[in-house]
Amino acid sequence: MIPRTIAAKVLQYTGQYPIVTITGPRQSGKTTLCRMLFPEKPYVSLESIEERNFAGSDPRGFLARFPDGAVLDEIQRAPELLSYIQIIVDESPTTGQFILAGSQNFEFLNNVSQSLAGRTAIARLLPFSLAEIATLQPIGTIDEFLYRGSYPRIYDKHLNPTEALSFYFNTSVERDLRLLINVKDLSRFDVFLKLCAACCGQVVNFSSLGNDCGVNHNTIKSWLSILEASYIIKLLPPFYSNLGKRLIKAPKLYFIDPGLASFLLGIQKVEHVSAHPLRGALFENLVIAELLKKRSNRGQTDNLYYLRDSKGHEVDVLLDYGSYVDMIEIKSSQTIGSDLLKGLEYFRKIYPQTRDCSLIYGGDQSRKQEDIKIYPWQTLTTLEIE
Repeated sequence: MIPRTIAAKVLQYTGQYPIVTITGPRQSGKTTLCRMLFPEKPYVSLESIEERNFAGSDPRGFLARFPDGAVLDEIQRAPELLSYIQIIVDESPTTGQFILAGSQNFEFLNNVSQSLAGRTAIARLLPFSLAEIATLQPIGTIDEFLYRGSYPRIYDKHLNPTEALSFYFNTSVERDLRLLINVKDLSRFDVFLKLCAACCGQVVNFSSLGNDCGVNHNTIKSWLSILEASYIIKLLPPFYSNLGKRLIKAPKLYFIDPGLASFLLGIQKVEHVSAHPLRGALFENLVIAELLKKRSNRGQTDNLYYLRDSKGHEVDVLLDYGSYVDMIEIKSSQTIGSDLLKGLEYFRKIYPQTRDCSLIYGGDQSRKQEDIKIYPWQTLTTLEIE
């Protein structure tokens, strides 16, 4: 069993809040984490029809079995419990009473925020980070990681990535999202998801996506919002220090798991990655996902943006810390040329609050060039990002 980086934060929360809610995509390891961290607590999965019916018909009786609290998994299946849990912790505000786990969706988050405001900490568990994988086995090459992705079960059970991601897509992604979106034309939704993978690392053109899927741009915005709330994708917004000077309004699209993006692009063997025209975008996706995991595992909010102006100058990532910013360029190339640093050099002159500029690339040498720190991608396992 791989120790999860977020475990320390979850344990910290249990000493500060009466309830800890663990959210994240399906199969990211929420159940395993709960069982590992809280073996002494009663565990109930509300995927069980009997437990779910009991919770729905007699919520007080259901919770009366757990005078000292419990781990309630798949809590989104019985949202009516949240109001009763609120009453329990208000009467006896002992820290760490209930551990709630569930796949995130709009209704679940809305219920948690309404019923448990101020009473729960929220921990977001994403799939394995490179650092977590490195504790189990060698990471391998870039192409191997882009093909396998980072869902825990693939590593734990040594599964074939193409088969595992196909089953994950059919049983989790399609089922959950179709229920949320209420899509009647299933083939249209499949086309939408594959087009999202083809847009990996690109600025989203809502109208173009809508035309290709046969729906309007407002529907596309709604579908993308649900994908993001379900931790399938990340929409990276543009950075602007003055709203009136904002030039690029649309976000860039990335997948939380680059392996799922590869699967949706039709990549079925690791050998297919190196020749794929979107390999560079997938590598960029890999780094973005790792930066998100580093912040999520520390309980920090997302502070990632991208920079692009109307003249084509661009930096892949800007981390906004309020009084200063850091900039990161991402390139899959194994060779460092001066052209890779042009975006960083341009924007650090425009933003005087810039603290650090970095390049993460597909090679294996660390160095500093023109006051820009250059890191090989493998250092993401140990690289400290504030």
